[in-house]
Amino acid sequence: MNELTICLKLFSVVFRGSMASENKIIRMSKIFYMICLLFNSGKNATQINYSLREESKTGVIVGNISKDLGIEPALMENRNLRIVAGTKQELFRVNHEDGALSVNQRIDREELCAKTNPCLIHLKAVIENPLEMHQISVDIIDVNDNPPSFLDENHKLEILESAMTGARFQLETAHDPDIGSNNLQSYKLSQNLYFRLETEDMGDEGKIPVLILQKPLDREKIARHNLTLTATDGGKPQKSTTVNITIVVSDINDNAPICDKQKYTVTVKENAPEGTFLLRVNASDSDEGLNGEIEYSLRNKFRNGASEVFDLDSLTGELKIKGGLNFEERQVYELKILAADKGTVSLSSQCNVLVNVEDVNDNRPEIDVTSVSSHISEDAPPGTVVALMGVTDLDSGMHGKIVCSLPKDIPFDLKPSPDGNFYSLVTKEYIDKESKSSYTITITAKDLGTPSLTSTRSIHVDVTDVNDNSPTFAQSPYTFYVAENNKPGIAVFSLSAVDIDEGENARVSYSIDRMNSDQSMTSFLSINEANGTVYSLKSFDFESLKTFQFFVVAKDSGTPSLSSNVTVNVFILDQNDNVPVILYPVSANGSAEGVEEIPRNVNAGHLVTKVRAYDADIGYNGWLLFSLQEVSDHSLFSLDRYTGQIRTLRSFTETDEAQQKLLILVKDNGNVSLSATATVIVKVVEPKEAFAASDVKNAVKDEEENNVTFYLIITLGSVSVLFVISIIVLIVMQCSKSTDYSSKYLQDTNYDGTLCHSIQYRSGDKRYMLVGPRMSIGSTIVPGSNGNTLVIPDRRRTDSGEVRCIFNNSIFISLHVFVRPSKSCPWC
Repeated sequence: MNELTICLKLFSVVFRGSMASENKIIRMSKIFYMICLLFNSGKNATQINYSLREESKTGVIVGNISKDLGIEPALMENRNLRIVAGTKQELFRVNHEDGALSVNQRIDREELCAKTNPCLIHLKAVIENPLEMHQISVDIIDVNDNPPSFLDENHKLEILESAMTGARFQLETAHDPDIGSNNLQSYKLSQNLYFRLETEDMGDEGKIPVLILQKPLDREKIARHNLTLTATDGGKPQKSTTVNITIVVSDINDNAPICDKQKYTVTVKENAPEGTFLLRVNASDSDEGLNGEIEYSLRNKFRNGASEVFDLDSLTGELKIKGGLNFEERQVYELKILAADKGTVSLSSQCNVLVNVEDVNDNRPEIDVTSVSSHISEDAPPGTVVALMGVTDLDSGMHGKIVCSLPKDIPFDLKPSPDGNFYSLVTKEYIDKESKSSYTITITAKDLGTPSLTSTRSIHVDVTDVNDNSPTFAQSPYTFYVAENNKPGIAVFSLSAVDIDEGENARVSYSIDRMNSDQSMTSFLSINEANGTVYSLKSFDFESLKTFQFFVVAKDSGTPSLSSNVTVNVFILDQNDNVPVILYPVSANGSAEGVEEIPRNVNAGHLVTKVRAYDADIGYNGWLLFSLQEVSDHSLFSLDRYTGQIRTLRSFTETDEAQQKLLILVKDNGNVSLSATATVIVKVVEPKEAFAASDVKNAVKDEEENNVTFYLIITLGSVSVLFVISIIVLIVMQCSKSTDYSSKYLQDTNYDGTLCHSIQYRSGDKRYMLVGPRMSIGSTIVPGSNGNTLVIPDRRRTDSGEVRCIFNNSIFISLHVFVRPSKSCPWC
């Protein structure tokens, strides 16, 4: 960004919405150009010196700025040449077409600079496109426009007739505000026989006329002498003025008071209190009596207001402070004290007193903020200008030197201008709105006086947001558990992401990353882009799909937008939607019916047969229990509810019927239990018949068992492979979560039932069992590591026979194992 652009932006800030008066707008524009000048003054400033006679007519050309800067006049109109000089700006004007600097109004050197020589007026020329600043010094040359002047038109002087030849009488001095050769140069006395004139050069005090008696006076002959004193300057043409001197010849008192010093000098601090003693003027008179008594008075009390500041004791000559001194208003007082005796014809002499006022640090620095940006973007680069300000101190010397500073814990800095009178408040590093949204910057200005004085000014800046933060998901990855058989079109789970930016930069929309996800899975999923709710367009079936994974993208609405993605793992929870299937007995026509023959002479506890069943569900939903639904004689047979084994309770008697019918109910342990029935007909035969039938039956059974064994071997091999793969996946997923699991997985080898759906593991002194993603009797959903962990109380056999299980992990392994039934697994 170039200097001109910066200035234009500052200009818009200064004048935006301004309802100020025209004069105020003009003053503000001056300040604006002074600020712009700071950015360019260090590298392209040029010093131009002109001279001009005072009292030059309006319109007189001082010089040509464009010519002196080497700029073509044709380019001046587009470069917007301006003159900036504070309160002195109205003295000159510049022609925008040819760059000529001319007089705008009357210039009086004495009014501007008094006795200062040379009298320089410093201007600043500002040119745009590109922005440049050049220093212009105009030396105002004195012309003889002021004649010498006396305080009074008539001066009366009394001289004793006894005055000796050569006696010297100091006359009133003339004042000429011009300097150099145009200042007062000489005095001339009108021609007479008694007096001649000498001039004493007192340096800075000027030339003092001294009247010298060259012939004794005779009051009886001439009692009064009328003389004319002419004061002439050295200008061309010369200017002069006259004063009428009346000399009264008196008698007796022939000695005038004499000051003991030609000039008294004293220095006093400007904060000296009223009544502070400065010095004592001492004059002596060799006369006696009233002619020797001296009375002091301030001679020039009406010229410079000294009587308002100082108090002179007329009898003692003590000079004290009467009013307040102010170094910033006046630094030197030149007092003329008249020492006069009390003779009949008073004689007097003039004592000169110079009072120097010493500056003290009594003015605090002032901070004037000329331009400020109340908002700054958080991506603004270091060095961005926030505010421009000027600092002033009315004191002088080190008391007027100012140093500005900022608190150390803010990302801002101050850059001073070359002359130290202006400062730029800039950023020193990038600002983060999310760390702090606004700053109240306190600027401290401190002078170098002793003791130093300080003042402060506060500027409030708000940080505007940019899109520099991506949305962040509450979890990563997400893991959800969804029950199968869900209704299509309803919400199954929800994701959430936050963006710490503001406004549109923080508004998050959600979408499924179908490019990187499995198309077969994401085709039946949709997501609400406003709140992250995920909907399923079809019903899940645990038996065909147990888990799947996809990716969700969260994208903010900033420009440019930022996004982040998250992995979503979905596990399908089993429901009790499969009816138990009877594996044995099964008749030839497929019905669950079978005939068992046993000898009549068997003892109690004899194994008649075993009912075998299978449930495609897992966990409680696949845990089967057997019960006798109908039986011919309850005293003859018993049924193990866990193994399905049918045994005799007692020996047969002659009265027992030869054929007994048993209706077996097989049901699972789902919340809504499903069941199937099997019919077993037991025929009681004589031992010989039983043995014959047994041979035939055993042969059939051996063939059936061989077939079952073959299928069981294939099933066990497949399950073992799946089990190993599941364990590896479990370990990998647990490690990826960086969770410290010290538990050691143990597989329960006591499988001896129709179906067992469990893996047991131990952690510390606790024992857990994973039975699949399905809630069962006595289970609840509580918040876990991913908010959807299924937790079931510890599964142990209680006195009432209730069995409980624990799900304390987000990964479930389902095993379908067909093994031979045995009593070691009472619930398989």
